[in-house]
Amino acid sequence: MARGSGESTARPWTRWQDWGAVVLGVYLILATLWTTTGPAALTAMIVLGALLGISGVWSLVMPGSITSEYAHVVLGILLVVSPWAFGYAASVGAAWTTWVVGVLAVIVGVAALPEANSAHRSGMARQH
Repeated sequence: MARGSGESTARPWTRWQDWGAVVLGVYLILATLWTTTGPAALTAMIVLGALLGISGVWSLVMPGSITSEYAHVVLGILLVVSPWAFGYAASVGAAWTTWVVGVLAVIVGVAALPEANSAHRSGMARQH
């Protein structure tokens, strides 16, 4: 099919939004090395960072997976809420790091949704 005729051009390992999720997840984990954290912040940053990185790889491998993009958004929201939920909002460095990474995770997740929907629809069309 010709480009622009409805077929998705999404290929595995190519979407910048998914690479962004991987980089954000890895950054969040590594940020624990230079950011003052307590046990709650350390745990939240490592666990949520790992989950964000894994969901990014999932999206890279399966560009038609809409669920993985929603996972970025949900994890981003959890990151924004985590300083209050886990009680480390007073730890300025850790809190700001998770807030910024959380907002960026929501942005890359939402930005990838149109292309993931397109890839998902074209994949479903080929199955029928």
